[in-house]
Amino acid sequence: MPRLLKRILISAAVLAVIGAAGIWWALRPDVALLSADAGTGKVPDLGAPRYQNVPTMRVADAVGWAAGAQPKAAAGLKVQAFAEGLEHPRWLYRLPNGDILVAETNSPPRDVGGITGLVMGWLMGKAGAGVPSPNRITLLRDSNGDGVAETRSAFLTGLNSPFGMTLMGGWLYVANTDGLVRFPYKEGDTRIAAKPEKVVSYAGGGNHWTRDVVAAPDGKSLFVSVGSSSNIGENGLDKEGSAIYEGDALALARNPKAAEQGRALILEIFPDSKTMRVLAWGLRNPVGLAFEPVSQRLWTVVNERDMMGSDSPPDYLTRVEFGGFYGWPWNYWGGYEDPRVSPGRPDLREYSRRPDFGLGPHVAPLGLTFASGARLGPNWSNGAFIGLHGSWNREPLSGYKVVYVPFGDNGLPAKDAKPVDVLTGFLDAGGKKAQGRPVGVIVDASGGLLVADDVGNRIWRVSSAQTPVPEPAPGPKPAPSPSPTPKAAKGK
Repeated sequence: MPRLLKRILISAAVLAVIGAAGIWWALRPDVALLSADAGTGKVPDLGAPRYQNVPTMRVADAVGWAAGAQPKAAAGLKVQAFAEGLEHPRWLYRLPNGDILVAETNSPPRDVGGITGLVMGWLMGKAGAGVPSPNRITLLRDSNGDGVAETRSAFLTGLNSPFGMTLMGGWLYVANTDGLVRFPYKEGDTRIAAKPEKVVSYAGGGNHWTRDVVAAPDGKSLFVSVGSSSNIGENGLDKEGSAIYEGDALALARNPKAAEQGRALILEIFPDSKTMRVLAWGLRNPVGLAFEPVSQRLWTVVNERDMMGSDSPPDYLTRVEFGGFYGWPWNYWGGYEDPRVSPGRPDLREYSRRPDFGLGPHVAPLGLTFASGARLGPNWSNGAFIGLHGSWNREPLSGYKVVYVPFGDNGLPAKDAKPVDVLTGFLDAGGKKAQGRPVGVIVDASGGLLVADDVGNRIWRVSSAQTPVPEPAPGPKPAPSPSPTPKAAKGK
């Protein structure tokens, strides 16, 4: 072989090895240096950020449950299937007569092309979220009280990626991904044939498409959670919810066609006038909403930003303050700056509220309900149940379980509290495959905890293993009802 050709081939081989090593270095997963538990509690360990150009992509393969398999309940509790054979069940709501509504739903079609679209499609399919949305709310009825639903009916159909549901003033409100609608409701109905009445429109779709809705204790307004469409506003801050405070916030939030304006926030909606206002902002992806029974204050769980490594920042549980700013996209956990966001907003740092409770990095909290009415025993009588859907970008995996955060008599997480496992075993013994993934959580009329499982396509019921079932603990006395919320200005 001629000496020159030999040198060329050797040089090419060396360059190929260097190139392959560079690609491996760029795509290597970031491995956690801290336990997931370190990022929990009132004062979580945030760790040092390790910014990534390419996210760690570690998501459990969705395989479903083998015959006879089920998750594992905590000591003193037991679990059984309340309903099986559902189609991507995500969210739950209990009607006054004890009937259970389940939103069988998924993301609307995503208009994302190129490499980003391919990667997103691969991740969604791997995680079990690549199926079309059924766009249906199903009613389940347990007539004989044995903890299993005997009756099932299509309660509402033809919706647009529905999620949250709530009753108020004789209306059933449904939070579609792009707007709040309502239907007349009569107790005992197993189907609603009426056409939806639009209450308000808001930004829909995007990477964070879920919209929860809850009714205020005074029965005069509703609250809807709206997530961002991106990680840290990388598609332009003018297209993100936090930027709306530079102009007419309400006008932008009201316009769903305003290039993703009105996102990363919680809206307060006044159905009588069909108007709304921004309650709180700077929340990357708030999902579940619930009122704490002692203080009667609104709480939410929030999915924080990605590509800062496997240890940080923690997803969280927090009170929602009127006018509160929670940092996104410029800050996280009460004022830690994210240098990736440009242009920066150092003037907002001092106004960034610190969340109340860390749930761990990348655990993806979705479901939230408080223990009022639960009959699971004294260890589960005053606190919050949270469905952790599970990580897609952490090594090792985190979440994939239901946890309980103990509260004190003051309506806040107890001193030195840590999340307590309620329902585990959604990952297989090897910890790499998802037999199920928990989403919505509610307390049923008999005091059991219902958990929607969108990979296992069923609803689990957690109850006390004791016989007879213990009565609910009396718990702290609720605070007086809050004063009526000021009315919003009448819109067009």
